[in-house]
Amino acid sequence: MAPSRAAATTKKPFEYCEDSKPAWDPVAYLADAELHERAAAFLAKDDFASAIAVSFNLPPARRLRLPRHRVQHVIGMGAANGLHTWYRHLSPPSSASPANDNNKKNDDAAAAESETQQKQPPGTKALGKPAAPPPRPDIDTYLSIFSPTTVTPNVLKTFALNAKKNSLRVSIAAHLLEKRYLHPALPNLQIPRLKKITSLPAPNPYLTFLEWACRNLEWAGPSPESEAVRSAHHVLPVLMHHFGCVCPSHEALAILKEVAAGRDVLDVGSGNGYWSFMLRQYCCSSSSTTATATSKKSKTSSSSAPDQKEQRIIPIDNAQSAWRANWVSDTLVSDGVAYLQKHPESKDAVLLLVYPIVGGGVAGGEEGGFTRNLLRAYRGDTLAVAGTQNHNGYTGFRDRSMDEFMAQDPALAAEWVKVAQVPLPSFPGKDEALFVYQRGSRAPPKDDGDGGDSTKQAATSQ
Repeated sequence: MAPSRAAATTKKPFEYCEDSKPAWDPVAYLADAELHERAAAFLAKDDFASAIAVSFNLPPARRLRLPRHRVQHVIGMGAANGLHTWYRHLSPPSSASPANDNNKKNDDAAAAESETQQKQPPGTKALGKPAAPPPRPDIDTYLSIFSPTTVTPNVLKTFALNAKKNSLRVSIAAHLLEKRYLHPALPNLQIPRLKKITSLPAPNPYLTFLEWACRNLEWAGPSPESEAVRSAHHVLPVLMHHFGCVCPSHEALAILKEVAAGRDVLDVGSGNGYWSFMLRQYCCSSSSTTATATSKKSKTSSSSAPDQKEQRIIPIDNAQSAWRANWVSDTLVSDGVAYLQKHPESKDAVLLLVYPIVGGGVAGGEEGGFTRNLLRAYRGDTLAVAGTQNHNGYTGFRDRSMDEFMAQDPALAAEWVKVAQVPLPSFPGKDEALFVYQRGSRAPPKDDGDGGDSTKQAATSQ
């Protein structure tokens, strides 16, 4: 879903990026290694505005949804006025038990305390005073979880075992370990590490920008201490308008490729199409330059359909939202439920929902209706959702996560089997994951354990 509900009232000619000069093209951008290096150099100097401008061919005077100079100014303010307050003690901390071993008081965040009385989502714990920010090594370790050249279970194990007692890192590691799940009957979902970053099907520029944001804004991952914090940062809407609401990881994209097994993927509520674009790099070609819906079939899937038809990643969106950049040019403008009802062949495709809207209240419609209605209309056997895994109410449902919704509905719990829940690289203050469910003959037996990889057992046995 998009960060803006202001759709254009008059139809304009399609362009990948508004006001880019020369015209920006996502395929050319993805293939331009030198351009990525230039953007990374700007980010290394904390010049976020220039990194965005050079990446999307925006002229120097280009104004973003928020004026670029204003966003850059806020970045320059650092942690002032609580801008980096992502963690709050769940209860008033004692002097003998700090949030981490950095005893320096977060004066800026404490000064903003009286101005930061926030409305808490249902099910979250009471807010306490701001916790000191995590140290840089903890941030780097968190980010290494999403590196294609690391083994995720091993990094999570290190994240937990090397955490100092009573540190924020302990809480973050415990949270990530508790939430992560891979079905033990599906070892193919345990994605091996790549020996070289150049072995990636395609670079993931969103991740580069997100890594910078985590380091600059002092974020080491989600935890109970971050769940009730409802503030954001001026950087977030800029990333949303250019890349999307949530960043995919190599593990998430590889898992989607595995569960699709050569079948079509329906990206319903695709927004500006970043996930569709990246999935095409992983599923549809051995090169990283494809951007068409119909492309070469996957050569690596061992479970492809008997007819070996070409795999398609199909972006579907109602086009009610405005985006600064678009990553695909072939989005089908349609209501998701209407599309599923009109296309009975969709039962043979994977249904993907990326950041599904909550709805209800001032947003209109039924709270949770977007997800519920699509589940009712879908006749297929594989559902994937990229959304929040805590109770902050940003996606899907106001008071529960996707896995809780599936578990608490008796009919859904009896029919669907969770096969994966893996964390996604989350912007400061957020907590997102990829959830995958299957049913029918494709689904493995139900599992009441912790999952297939040994992350949790290894982390808790030492």
